[in-house]
Amino acid sequence: MSYIKDQLNHTLKSFNIDLGEENYSGKVRENFYLNDKIVMVTTDRVSAFDHILGTIPFKGEVLTQIAKFWFERTRDIAPNHYLENPDPQVLLTLRAKPLPIEIIIRGYITGSLWRDYTNGIDDQYGFKIPSGMKKNQKFKKPIITPTTKAEYGQHDKAISKNEIISGLVEKNIYEKAEEYALELFSEGQKWSSGRGLILVDTKYEFGMIGDELYVIDEIHTPDSSRYWIADEYESRFSAENDQLMLDKENIRQWLIKQGFSGEGTPPKLTDEIRILLSEKYMELYKVLTGDDFNPSLGNVNTRIINNLKEKGLMKEKINES
Repeated sequence: MSYIKDQLNHTLKSFNIDLGEENYSGKVRENFYLNDKIVMVTTDRVSAFDHILGTIPFKGEVLTQIAKFWFERTRDIAPNHYLENPDPQVLLTLRAKPLPIEIIIRGYITGSLWRDYTNGIDDQYGFKIPSGMKKNQKFKKPIITPTTKAEYGQHDKAISKNEIISGLVEKNIYEKAEEYALELFSEGQKWSSGRGLILVDTKYEFGMIGDELYVIDEIHTPDSSRYWIADEYESRFSAENDQLMLDKENIRQWLIKQGFSGEGTPPKLTDEIRILLSEKYMELYKVLTGDDFNPSLGNVNTRIINNLKEKGLMKEKINES
C-alpha cells in the first residue's frame, strides 16, 4: 500500500494546542480538559514495554474509530464517556475521575501472563492459575487480572481484588467495574467470533462521574486488546505455533526478536515494521467492523486543528508540533 509509505512522514507524534484549562499527555493520547468534558486526541505514537517507540501511520485514526465503534455498540451494557467524534482521531468525552486501577480480562493464557507463569509467578492476583497449562490455552472461563495504573516510564503492577478494596477503590464500585468488564468482554467475544476473530484479552478503564461508574479511555482496540484469527487457532495451538495476530502484540514480538523486552534503550523502528503494523491495524478495522478503512491522508495536525475550530472546541492561539 503505497499510501502508507507516503504517510510515514506525516504521522502525528504530538499535538500541542492552547485548549482548556489543563491537559494530560499519555503514552498515546493527548487529553485536553474543558470543564466537564475532555477532547481526547489519539496520536500515532506506539508504545510497548512502557516505552514510546515512534509512530505508526494511521494508528490514531484506527484506534479512535474502533473505540467509537465499541462505545456506540455497548452503551446498553455499561455507561461510557463517549459524546462526539469531531475528527477521525479525536473523541469528545465526558470528564470522569479515573479509578486508580485497570481491569484486564483474559480468555487465554498468553503474553505477559504466560511469561510470568513460565517463571513460576502465578498467584499475584490473589488466586492460583491451574498447573500444566500450555501457551495460548483457553481458560475454562475468563479470569480477571487487575493492575495498578502507572505513570509513563513506570510499570503497571499486578494487584489482587483484596488489595484494591482495602483502600484503593470502594468494594461496591470495584465489583460493579468487574461486572461491567465481564459483560463487555462477553459481548466483545461474541461479536468478534462472528467476524472470524478471537478477542483474547483486553484492558478496561473506569471512572466516576458523580456517583455513577463509567467506562473511559478506549475499548476493544488493538492497543488495549489481543485479537487472533479464529480459524487458525486450533491447528496452531496443537502445533505449539504462535497465533496469527491483528493487534499491538506484533510490535512486542518484533522487539523481543531484536533482543529488547523493556530494559535499556529500545531499537529504532524500521519503516518495514511501521508499515506492517499499520496494515495489521487497518485489517483489524475492516474485519471487525465490516467496513473498509478509508484513511485521511496528509498533514494530521492541521486537519485536527481545522476540525476542532469548526466545532468551536479550541482557541485561535496554537502551538503546532
